[in-house]
Amino acid sequence: MFSAERLKMARYRRKLSGKELAVAADLTPVTVSKVENGHQPDDATIEKLTRALGYPLKFFFMDNPKVLDTRAVSFRSLKKMSAAERDASLAAGSIGIAFYDWIDERFNLPAPDLIDLSKERERPEVAARLLRQHWGLGDRPIGSLLKLYESKGIRVLSLSENTRNVDAYSFWHADRPYMFLNQKKTAERSNFDSAHELAHLVLHFHAGRESAAITDAEKQADQFASAFLMPEADVKSSLGHVYSASQIIKAKARWKVSAVALATRLHGLNMLSDWSYRSIVIELGHRGFRKGEPLGVQRETSTVLAKILAALWKRGITRSQIAEDLNLPWEEVETLIFDLAGEMPSRPEVPQLRLVK
Repeated sequence: MFSAERLKMARYRRKLSGKELAVAADLTPVTVSKVENGHQPDDATIEKLTRALGYPLKFFFMDNPKVLDTRAVSFRSLKKMSAAERDASLAAGSIGIAFYDWIDERFNLPAPDLIDLSKERERPEVAARLLRQHWGLGDRPIGSLLKLYESKGIRVLSLSENTRNVDAYSFWHADRPYMFLNQKKTAERSNFDSAHELAHLVLHFHAGRESAAITDAEKQADQFASAFLMPEADVKSSLGHVYSASQIIKAKARWKVSAVALATRLHGLNMLSDWSYRSIVIELGHRGFRKGEPLGVQRETSTVLAKILAALWKRGITRSQIAEDLNLPWEEVETLIFDLAGEMPSRPEVPQLRLVK
């Protein structure tokens, strides 16, 4: 049976309205609306829709996809996001779930090791310290954030939406945490975004259980991220008297954060006065640190996906085979995997993941 939900999902990913799809498929808007509302189309209509959307025919005859509820996803700002951006991002989440379901059939991945810190949501710094303690991190800077997250069972995927309104988002599905990161931002911004999403996973949406309505959840997530990435003890022991933007620019690499994020953390720890903070942020803006991150750190990618792809390539499984198994256009898979498909290992490597027999 042709799936109306899958038709909508493909349309969302292509960022088309119903009328725009009708024009692209040479159909009437009424016909598209009927199909999306469950009316079974004839073969000619199906052919036009699949051609216009560029999705394999089999995709539309699979079971209905796992549709994400906006209320269970940690979108940063629904007010700034257009309906097309929201729907495309949610559809990417559904594809990400399907992709990891496919991976789970072939590999054993780390089990989730996140703790429910929703009772500490009013004390984000405490929550950050508790999670660091749970993971045995102490106060040291984290070498690789994504490698850490994946070792704790978080399924990390890239989000290549070319928009500033969708930085990152996260959610729980089937007791598994997912995190999507926009690759259009600086590496430092992406690092902070990932810690922000980690906050949502443990503070606000643990294991799919939505906490009580929180008007300042985003502020809490920012405070958690700042404390998680830049522990108070380490910041104070590493930096003495701070009086210039140059000091902050030099020091920020230790925690792999933006200069503005470090300045904000120092201000929050009373290591910068209000006047000094404002002056330094203005200077950072003049030096280009508002729009970008000159002399930035290297962007992190998924360690787990790199190992999985290496194992698949070693077994002779190609990109087209992966896409065919998933009944998806390859570019939809490629947007999720941090551009890793084009990077073959420099030397043979035995993946640390164990294949499921």
